[in-house]
Amino acid sequence: MSLEKILSISGKPGLYQIVTQTRTGAVVESLIDKKRITVGAHSNISILSEIAIYTLAEEVPLRDVLKKIKEKEGGNPTSISHKDGKDVLEEFFFEVLPDYDEDRVYPSDIKKIVQWYNLLHKNDLLDALEDAKDSSEEE
Repeated sequence: MSLEKILSISGKPGLYQIVTQTRTGAVVESLIDKKRITVGAHSNISILSEIAIYTLAEEVPLRDVLKKIKEKEGGNPTSISHKDGKDVLEEFFFEVLPDYDEDRVYPSDIKKIVQWYNLLHKNDLLDALEDAKDSSEEE
């Protein structure tokens, strides 16, 4: 499973993976409770592989940020919760990505990234970070 198949849907908690595509959208399964829902093409959907984080120099793909969190945490769930306070989240994110743009990356974004990392870890999908890197290097 690669990050191309994992989605964030605006207005819905957590992450979803694509089960199948339909004429009018897609059937997706929640990584939180495994419930399946149908989302239409009109839904505001973000594919994780297309998300990037602003830094002072460039935009860093979310995949690279998740890899840095994985390295920092030794492949374990994060030492902080996505429910922790703004200062705790920002301090954690500064350790992961020291040059992130504090004006354009909000605490709510950091909260989502921490939650997404933990969801991917819980569902054994962090290996997708390595697989995708290997396949893009071979091209």
